[in-house]
Amino acid sequence: MKIENSVVLVTGANRGIGLAFARELLERGARKVYAGARDPASVTQAGVQPLRLDVNQPGDVAAAAELASDVTLVINNAGIAQPGGFLAPDSEEVARRIFETNFFSVLRMSKAFAPILKANGGGALLNVLSVASWVNGGELAAYSASKSAAWSLTNSLRNELAAQKTQVLGLHMGYVDTDLTRGFDAPKSSPEDIVKRALDGLESGLDEVLADEITQHVKHGLTAARPSYLPQAA
Repeated sequence: MKIENSVVLVTGANRGIGLAFARELLERGARKVYAGARDPASVTQAGVQPLRLDVNQPGDVAAAAELASDVTLVINNAGIAQPGGFLAPDSEEVARRIFETNFFSVLRMSKAFAPILKANGGGALLNVLSVASWVNGGELAAYSASKSAAWSLTNSLRNELAAQKTQVLGLHMGYVDTDLTRGFDAPKSSPEDIVKRALDGLESGLDEVLADEITQHVKHGLTAARPSYLPQAA
């Protein structure tokens, strides 16, 4: 999948990783970038086309698919998180809310745009996942579980869309310096670095991008004698 002259829709494009995607896509010569956000007025990046899109609202998704019928790349970036474990009193409510955005909206967007990608030659889906797809320490329990589910969804879509020649790429990374991680005291990558690696991988035809060192370490450790998803000795 080549970025130059592509038509791209980015969800959650008004800030953070989504905004970094929009900027880098323009830099690489995308012909058009639809910047999806619940409030289009919050999209201030020059050169993009703001698009009202609350990914949790089926009506918004259907309207976006009708308007953006020229799309060749969909980047499912919108996501939310909330600290807390599964034994917290409100864990069921938190999990349902997070899954709605981090899993069901990716499914909703993928179903809506798969026929469009097919009609436009195949194109690609890029799903923003996380190192939390593979590890869950309980600090962000529902978020981690939702990313595990989204990883599985991404793997299924890769197989289901192969016949129409749609590339499906899963992007995994650790903490990124955005509003989402502002309260976490941990090493963080810049959104710009993550996005460059993601789009390099997409253009190279990859299925998966492990965009930072911690993600590479965790993925490699999944088959270790004591896998990386289990508690490690101090």
